[in-house]
Amino acid sequence: MSRKPSKSRGKSTRFSKRRASAATPLERILLLLVVVALGGVGAGVGLPNLSPEIGKVTGETTASGPAADALAKLTVDDSQSGRGYDRDAFGYRETDDDGNGCDIREDILARDLKDVTYKSVTGHGSCQVKSGTLDDPYTGKTIHFTRGVETSTAVQIDHVVALENAWQSGTSSWDSARRRQFGNDPYNLLAVDGPANQDKGSASAAYWLPTNSAYRCEYVARQIGVKTKYSLTVTSAEKDAMLAVLHTCPAQQLPES
Repeated sequence: MSRKPSKSRGKSTRFSKRRASAATPLERILLLLVVVALGGVGAGVGLPNLSPEIGKVTGETTASGPAADALAKLTVDDSQSGRGYDRDAFGYRETDDDGNGCDIREDILARDLKDVTYKSVTGHGSCQVKSGTLDDPYTGKTIHFTRGVETSTAVQIDHVVALENAWQSGTSSWDSARRRQFGNDPYNLLAVDGPANQDKGSASAAYWLPTNSAYRCEYVARQIGVKTKYSLTVTSAEKDAMLAVLHTCPAQQLPES
């Protein structure tokens, strides 16, 4: 997998505190309707990011169900810092916990692709994926994967909770063994469209969601599951964005580990 560049995600435009406090609930709702009319149905997904006030007035940041209940138990920390972050500290692809002779990328490709063929039928390399088909969860596209210098990056392995986000959320204080466990945990890894993975970078749910709207509930639920498993924190903006997604799927479960 190509390394994801660390991307600075500018915060979404927000209404000034003075203006938000001056508006009445009716005015806020009218403003919401104008935004939806101008931006279409898709704009509704991002509204809590654009204006937390609107999201709260309209109930967009309220949710129920198992995933929402787990989210409510996570610690909110708005003073997170990425100081000292080093992707190599997580040892991604440097372990072979199942002892099959291949790193975690091969294991995830074999798990998530269909019609998989392997580089070698017997002997060394028998677990290295040669080709397969991915129903990409992030874009909804079908991707035909073929191993090669110029083709392998079409499918990349994404850390659903990005490593830099995890560093900011609590892993910076861990020892190297625990960070390596996190960096190679299949529960936090998905085979996905390469360009979508690059576009996401290190963004949290506050600043990036899959373009495939049908997958957003499961995506957010997996992030919550990972953060619950490792006792990581969320920011207020991240939590509100997650709640806005879960608002549309009140029965959402956490993925099984």
